[in-house]
Amino acid sequence: MKTPGPDEESASRPRRTAQPGGRYEIADGVWVLCRSDRAGPDTAEVHRDDRAQAAGFPSWRAEEFLAGRATLRRLLREVRPDLADTAVRPDARGRPCLVGHPDIGVSISHDGGLSAAAVAPGRRVGVDVQLPADEPSEGMLRRCLRGYAAPLLKLPAPERARELAWVWTVQESCVKAAGTGLAGRPWAIAVPPGHRRGRWGRYRWASLRDSSPVPLSCAYTPREDPRARGRRTAPPVDLEC
Repeated sequence: MKTPGPDEESASRPRRTAQPGGRYEIADGVWVLCRSDRAGPDTAEVHRDDRAQAAGFPSWRAEEFLAGRATLRRLLREVRPDLADTAVRPDARGRPCLVGHPDIGVSISHDGGLSAAAVAPGRRVGVDVQLPADEPSEGMLRRCLRGYAAPLLKLPAPERARELAWVWTVQESCVKAAGTGLAGRPWAIAVPPGHRRGRWGRYRWASLRDSSPVPLSCAYTPREDPRARGRRTAPPVDLEC
């Protein structure tokens, strides 16, 4: 594990477009979109293939699944319209993958009526959105923040909860990009509170603290040779595809 440090590729603040729905470019060619699911996706946004995959799900899971897929497809329409109708399936590690386009990294997250998606051509990518818990326990803070926990324990509960949510979005986005999910022990990833950018191994991460009204982070790799993808396999995990 490397000590988190500035991202030499882009140390500037994430660029937010004027598009409604919260679209961000956090690095060159790494796009994130976050929006509310409360009204549900428009009927026109629900792709027939996604609907077919959700047919056997419980109603709550189907709604969540379709909202996440609709957010991903909306982002694709904005940044890669040629891929907006592509089928989405989990790869060998459980990450969502555009069928026939393994070189296009995609990721989906949802929590508390929000969904987020990331698209990153030529990279692996993970995204996570998280609403703060009402009052995180001291044990949870110490587990996720370790040596950074002590100062946060002195803060009021809402501030502790919000900071923990920011840190967790980084940790979760990293293991989603890596394709390990919770098996990758995200709570062990060192994330200094308040930081906007850093590194975990080969992965770079960015928290959209200056742009997003809710905790939202994304992890991604440098651009890679598409031929290197898929050479390693691991047991599938649930990565919110």
